[in-house]
Amino acid sequence: MDDDLTWVAWECTVCGESNEAPVDPAQGLPQKFTEDCRTCCRPNLLRITRDSEGDLMTHVVFDE
Repeated sequence: MDDDLTWVAWECTVCGESNEAPVDPAQGLPQKFTEDCRTCCRPNLLRITRDSEGDLMTHVVFDE
C-alpha cells in the first residue's frame, strides 16, 4: 500500500541531481536496491539504514 511508503531523498553519483525513492520500512532495514536517476537515467545502488536517533539514512553508490 502506497500509504505505508516513506520517501527518501538521494543525490545521483553520476550527475549530482536530487532524486527521491520510496522505501517501505515495514520490510525491515537495512534495505538495498537499485534506482535509476530521473535526470541521467544511470543506475545508483541505494542502501537505507537508520541512524542512532531512528531517522532513515540513504547511502548511494554508482551501480555499473
